Amino acid sequence: MSARKTYLVVTLMGLLTLQTFAQKKAYFIDGFHGGVWGHYPKGYTSYIVEQLKQHPDWKINLEIEPETWDHEKTDAPDAYQELKKFFENQSATSRVEYVSPAFGQSYLYTSSGESIIRQFAYGIKKVREHFPSAIFTTYSSEEPCFTSALPQILTSFGYKYASLKNPNTLWGGYTRNFGGELVNWIGPDGSGIVTVPRYEVELLKPGSTWETIGNANSPKYINAALAYGIQNPLGMCLQDAGWRYGPWLKGGYYKPTVYTTWSNYFDNIANKNLAKDWKFSQEDLMPGLVWGAQVLQTLAQQIRVSENKIVQAEKMASLAKVYNGLPYPVKQIDKAWRPLLLAQHHDCWIVPYNGKKGDTWADKVVLWTDTTNTLSDEVIFNSVSSFSKPTTRPVSAVRVFNTAGVERTEWVTVTLPKSLNAAETIVTDDNGKQIPSQRVHNSKAGNNALLFKANVAPFGYRTYKLAKGTAALKGAKAERLGNGLYRAASDLYIVTVDPKKGGVITSLIAKQLNNKEFVAQTGERKFNELRGNFYKLGGFKSSADSAAKVSIIEEGPARVSLKIEGSIAGSPFTQIIALAQGQRRIDMSVKIDWKGSPGIGEYDENGRKSAVGRTAFYNDSYKLLALFPLNLKKQRAFVEAPFDVTASKLPNTFYNRWDSIKNNVMLNWVDFFDEQSNYGCALFTDHTTSYTHGENFPAGFNVQYAGKGLWGRDYRITHPTKISYALVPHKGQWNEAGVYSESLHNNEPLLAFAIAEDESAENSRSLIKSMKKGWEISSANIEGDDLYLRIFNGEGNGEAGELRLNVASADVQQVELNGALKAKLEFKNGSVANLAIPQFGFRTLKISNIAMSN
Repeated sequence: MSARKTYLVVTLMGLLTLQTFAQKKAYFIDGFHGGVWGHYPKGYTSYIVEQLKQHPDWKINLEIEPETWDHEKTDAPDAYQELKKFFENQSATSRVEYVSPAFGQSYLYTSSGESIIRQFAYGIKKVREHFPSAIFTTYSSEEPCFTSALPQILTSFGYKYASLKNPNTLWGGYTRNFGGELVNWIGPDGSGIVTVPRYEVELLKPGSTWETIGNANSPKYINAALAYGIQNPLGMCLQDAGWRYGPWLKGGYYKPTVYTTWSNYFDNIANKNLAKDWKFSQEDLMPGLVWGAQVLQTLAQQIRVSENKIVQAEKMASLAKVYNGLPYPVKQIDKAWRPLLLAQHHDCWIVPYNGKKGDTWADKVVLWTDTTNTLSDEVIFNSVSSFSKPTTRPVSAVRVFNTAGVERTEWVTVTLPKSLNAAETIVTDDNGKQIPSQRVHNSKAGNNALLFKANVAPFGYRTYKLAKGTAALKGAKAERLGNGLYRAASDLYIVTVDPKKGGVITSLIAKQLNNKEFVAQTGERKFNELRGNFYKLGGFKSSADSAAKVSIIEEGPARVSLKIEGSIAGSPFTQIIALAQGQRRIDMSVKIDWKGSPGIGEYDENGRKSAVGRTAFYNDSYKLLALFPLNLKKQRAFVEAPFDVTASKLPNTFYNRWDSIKNNVMLNWVDFFDEQSNYGCALFTDHTTSYTHGENFPAGFNVQYAGKGLWGRDYRITHPTKISYALVPHKGQWNEAGVYSESLHNNEPLLAFAIAEDESAENSRSLIKSMKKGWEISSANIEGDDLYLRIFNGEGNGEAGELRLNVASADVQQVELNGALKAKLEFKNGSVANLAIPQFGFRTLKISNIAMSN
C-alpha cells in the first residue's frame, strides 16, 4: 500500500473511532535530549526542576550527555542536588528516568561495534558518578541513534526494553513503521529485547521533513492506533534541552493522556503478551545524511583512524601487561576514548558546520581525534618498548606485532634508521632464510623504508633479523605493453589499464580463481571510472572522457604500483593501483585536486526543499562515484554494519525524497556476490559513506557531492579529496571467503618496529594458540589484574568451539558488559572448550590468575 493510501486509511480510522475509544487512556513519553556539547544552556537544570515541581503529574525521560553533570554540579549546585533527589526514587512512581547514557550521543550505525559498547560503558559510568541510583532499563533516543546489533549490546548492559521511535527529530532518518504495541526486536545474533516500534499506523507527517504523526498524541493518531489494536497507545517527544515549553502536550491532544517513564510503561502498562518477533534488518533503519559531502567524508576518515588505533593500543597494552608486567595505562586509555566518543556525536554528522568559526563540530572532530591518536600512539610505543631491554647496540632486527586472534602472513612496512640503507638491507627469519622484501619509495614511512612479508602467530609478536644484502627474489611485476596498455601482475592477479580511457581498468583476472575475469566487458560504464553530474559545467563528466598518463612507481618483486594522472571536469586527479605478491586485497586510492568548488549532484538546489519534493543531496546516481561494473550476472549486495552483515533486499540504492529513504550506508565494506557463478567481489573504503548498486547500475561508492544539503546549507569543496579503497575478488559467499576478517585485518595492520636485537628476549610469543574459524578478538583490555577478551563471531557458524591459550592455567568466566557473571568456564589443557558464540554474537571473557607456560 502506498504511503498516501495508508495515510487516508489511518485518517478514516481515526474519524470513525473518535467516539468509540473516548475513554481509553493514551500515554506520552516526554523529556529532554541534548547536553553540554550539543545544547544545554546555563540554568536549564533549574528550569527542569521547577517544571517538575509545578506539574506533579509530569514524568520525564532524559537523554542528556553524561558530561553535562560535571558542569551543572559546579554551575548550578542547588538545582543539581534537587535533581539528584528525583533520581533516588527509581520505582514505578519515579518521575525521572535516564533512557540513553551514550557518552557522545552517537548515531551508532556510523561507528564500529566496539565503539558502541564504549559509548554505553563510559556513559553509564559517568552518569552513575552523579546519580548512583539511576537505572538503565529502557533505551530511547530522540535522534535515529539505532543499529541492528543493539539488542545484544543493550541486554548485556542489563537493559530490558527499547524504543525505536524518534517522532520529533527525523531530519537524519527514521526506522521502518512496523507492528503494534510491542515487538520483540531480534538482532542479527538472535538476541531479543522487548521494544516499542514506530507503529504501522505511525506515518511520516505529510508536508514535513522531520516528524511522524506520533509526536504530539493527536486524537487522529491515538484513535488510529486504538483501531489497529494497540491497547495502550503512546506518543513521544524528547525536547531539545533549551526549549521552555514545560510539559510538551498542548491544546487539542487526545484525552485522557498520561505522562509516563519508559520503564513504568513497559513494567506496568503495556501488554507484553502482544509482542511478536521482528527480525530487524539494518535496512529497517533508514538514515539520510549528506553522503559524499567533503566535510562528512573527512570527519569519517578521522574517526575511523582513531577507532582502529585505540583498540590496537588497548591490545598492545594488554600484551605488555601479561608478558612484561607493564602497568596497564588505564587513565591514558580513558583519556583517549573520551574525545573519540565525543567525535562520534550525531551532531558531527548532521550539522558539521554548526558553531563559531574555528570551533564547528568538524573543527572539534579534528582536535578530538588528534588527541585520541596521540595518546594511543604513546600507549603503543610504551608497550612495544617493554618487550626490549634498553641498549646502545645498533638496530639489527624488526619486531612485528599481531593484535588479531588468528595467524597472519602479510606485508608490513618498517622505517629504518639512517645507519641502514633500505636498498642494501634484507630480512631473514630465525633460521637465516631470506624473507621477500622490497625498498619502498615515497611512502608515509619515508624513502628509507622496507616492505617485507611477515608471518606472526595470533595475538603476539615475531622478531626478524636485518642483514646487509640485496633482495633478488622473483614476484610481482609491471610493464607497458606494445599496444600502449599497462599491465600489473602478481601471483594472484593480472590488471590491465588503458591510458587512452583515463586509466580505467579494462581487465582484472584472478589467476587462482580459474582465471576469472571480474571486469564486465560490455556496457557503457568503465571499471574504476570516476563519473558524476557537474551541473554547472554541462552535465555528466567522466575520468574516462580524456586520456591519462600512466606510470610505474613500484616495480616489484614484493609489490607493484601504477600511478594514473588524469582529469575530470577540469580538475586533475591521481589514482594509485597496487598489487602485492600473495595479497588478496587490491589496494587503490584517489586524490582529486579540485579547481574551485564545482557543483556535483542532481541539480543546483536553491534553499530547502519540502519533504514532498525532490531533494538533490539524496540522489547518489548524480554524485561523483567510483564505479566497478563487475562481470557477475546476478549480483546481490551483502552490506556490513556494526556486528552485522545484511543481505540487501533493495532493488537499487537510490532515492530522492525524505519520505522514501533507503539504507545505502557503507560502514567498512560491501560485497557483491553472484550466487549462480559463486563468485563475488568485496569493496572496502576508509570511511563511512554510501554505496551504489542496482539491476542496471554498477557497483560503486560515493566519492563527492557538492551543493545544498540539510537546512539549505551549502556543502562546498574546500580542499583536495583523498580516499583509500580496495577490492577483494573471491569465490564463495563473503563469510566463506573471509571478507569480514580481511576488513578487520585491514583496520588493524601488523605493527612493525625496528629494534636493537636483545639476545635474551624470546624471538616470538603468542598469547593465543588458536580459536574457532570465524572468531576474532573484538577487544582486549585489563581491569585490575584481569584480562578481558571480547570474542566476536563474524564468519563462523553458531556451533560451540574452542579458544586455546598459551598459558599453563587460568580462571575464565563469561561476563556481561555490565560486569555480571554469566558462566564460569572450564579451562583445561590450555583450552576454553565448548564456548558457543552465534554468528554476529560476541562473548566477553574475564581471564584471571594467569600462569604462563614455560
